Amino acid sequence: MKIGYIRVSTAEQNTIRQEILLKELGVDEIFIDKASGKNTDRPELKRMLTYVRQGDTVIVESISRFARNTRDLLDLIAQLTTKQVEFISKKEAIDTTTPTGRFMLTIFGAVAELEREYILQRQQEGIAIAKDLGKYKGRKPICHPEFDKVVAIWKSGNMTAVEAMRRLNMKPSTFYRKVRKIK
Repeated sequence: MKIGYIRVSTAEQNTIRQEILLKELGVDEIFIDKASGKNTDRPELKRMLTYVRQGDTVIVESISRFARNTRDLLDLIAQLTTKQVEFISKKEAIDTTTPTGRFMLTIFGAVAELEREYILQRQQEGIAIAKDLGKYKGRKPICHPEFDKVVAIWKSGNMTAVEAMRRLNMKPSTFYRKVRKIK
């Protein structure tokens, strides 16, 4: 059975291009995650790894859609290999059924990780230049009309931090950072 795996970096990104490619390749089942490659919480990837059986082939559009660093890539391939599942990456033309394919997989994984590091480095350099020129504003601030009211209730002890975060629809890091700013 041919199994497809798709990952896009955000929930807003479209999966159609990858779905069309996988369907053209005769994939029987597709698992889709909408999360950053840096994020290790990819429920559909976990589900796919449980779903695959001996003799199956996992097909992805690109290694960068499957794993973003070499260690993660090699760990995932090891899990597939243990189950005697093949792996094909269309973009890089990698097929793990051959020694050359396994070697190329390791090389492409390292290159993908290097490219990601270069992108982050260029991004940091660009931000530093923009800051020097006074053009960098950062993210748009999260503004919630009830924030001050909810924080006051929380500080008075009439609401837990978890309840406050849930009411404001904020993650803990955002909540506590905003609380520190108003002190």
